[in-house]
This record gives sequence, C-alpha cells and structure tokens, in this order.
Amino acid sequence: MKVLLSILLLIFCCPLMAQFEEVSIKTTHAGGAVYMLEGRGGNLGVMAGPDGVLLVDDQYAPLTGKILAAISEIDPGPVRFLINTHWHFDHTGGNEELGGMGAVIVAQDNARERMSTEQFMAVIDKTIPALPPGALPVVTFNDRVTFHFNAEAVVAYHVAHAHTDGDIIIHFPDSNVIHMGDIYFNGMYPLVDRGSGGSVQGMIDAVQSALGLCHSDTRVIPGHGALANCADLESYGQMLADATDSVRDLMNQGKSLEEIIAARPNAQLDETLGNGFIKPDRFIQFIYSSLADKAP
Repeated sequence: MKVLLSILLLIFCCPLMAQFEEVSIKTTHAGGAVYMLEGRGGNLGVMAGPDGVLLVDDQYAPLTGKILAAISEIDPGPVRFLINTHWHFDHTGGNEELGGMGAVIVAQDNARERMSTEQFMAVIDKTIPALPPGALPVVTFNDRVTFHFNAEAVVAYHVAHAHTDGDIIIHFPDSNVIHMGDIYFNGMYPLVDRGSGGSVQGMIDAVQSALGLCHSDTRVIPGHGALANCADLESYGQMLADATDSVRDLMNQGKSLEEIIAARPNAQLDETLGNGFIKPDRFIQFIYSSLADKAP
C-alpha cells in the first residue's frame, strides 16, 4: 500500500516529489503549548504536553519522517491525535503512516467523505483517488468537537462552504492560538475549491468567526504562509470582502467573466498577493463563480 501511495504522489504531486529530499522542517513557537511546523504543503500545528502530542495536518507522505523528527525536538511523546483541517492531499499525505503508529485521525464529516471517494480538483486539472482505509479519519463530527488534552480544552469548529465544505478552525484557548487551515493563505491569494463546495463568501464568514475567538496577542497559524496575528487575519478578511464587492459591482453592470478579468479590479493587490500558487485571474474566477451560484 505504501508503494501505491508513493506512485500516486509521483503522479499527482510532481514536480514536488523530486524536491522532498531537499525539504527541511521549520519549527516556530506559536504560543503556550502550540508550535507551527513549515515544510512543503500546508502548515502543521503541534500541541505537546504530558498527555502526548496533538498534531494538526501532516503534509505529504515522504515528509513524515522529517515531521516526526521535528516533533520529537519539541516533545518525545507519541502523536495521539491527528486532526485534518480538510481533505486536500498536501494536508493528509501522512495519514496512513501516522494512523498505523496509533494516532487517532479526526476530521469533519464532509472531509472524510471526500477522502474516501475519488475527487476532481479543477484548479490543478487532476483526479485525486480515494485514500486507502488506513489513512481515513476514524472519528468525525458535524459542528464541533472538544479535545480535553494536555490540561487544555481544544475546540475544532466546522465552518460551512469555505475553502471546501469540510473545513475546520482549531482553537487552543489557553495557548491563545488559532489554526485556520486553508481558510487563511497569508500573503497570497487563496485557493477556493469550488468543486469541493468552497465559496469566497464562506471564507469571509469563516474569517469573521475566527476573529470572534481573538484576544490580546492571539497568534494565528495559516494554512500557507507565515505565522500571523489577528490584525493580519482581519486585513485578509477585509481583502476578501473588498475583492468580492469589486467583482459583484462589475457583475451588476452586466460584465462577463472575461471583461471583469480584463478590468483588473484587484490591481492594487496583484503585485503583493498574486505571486503565489493562485494568480489574479484565477482568484477573480473563484469570486465570480461563488457569486454566480447565488444569482437568480
């Protein structure tokens, strides 16, 4: 089965596969018992203490050894819980190995459903096969679940139709840290997986929900990008709202998608936010599609 997963990664994750050997894992203390790990793929959250380790996401399978080594530098305890923020393969690639080592994998109901069935991602024009049984979450939930772990009540909240239809925000209240998963792309335009039930308005609503959890000095772990704070998250949410308003205004004038892209309504942001994986034209497509779904 591991051989099969390696083949699938080679097919679907190239040219990243050839670069995995060069990847190093960077560890940053976020706050309290929580750390952020950066490697290749979605940012990880690590909560460590006397009960062991709670891990948020796990990037790609070939990086599991490096990730575990980085975790051991924080705490030698076992990974007891693994929470997937959503189904995408750059956040779930280590599931099978970590589950085989005894970690209890947890996700939102919709995320498990997508992991267990073949999915098509239009943004990369690829069909993603279902994960093997050993990589699937064994505990799922609808709205929220609380982990009473390392003397802290860690809460995972489902936010509807944001980056996907199975996204969760994870709040570490005593450590004063929020993990946003791919609802938050820091310093770049976000991917909105329309084919997986995502929408820009859902992203905006999810950011507002997370801001309601913020207190003084709260640190925010984004799905991609550097560790942030709540002011950064608020600015990101305002960017999403302003960009959506700009596209909506042009749609109300009867402009087509092609005309809106040509108008460059977010031109003032494109230079700073449009150099990531999602380019300005694609970001406008996400907004246009999200708004068109609500059109009469």
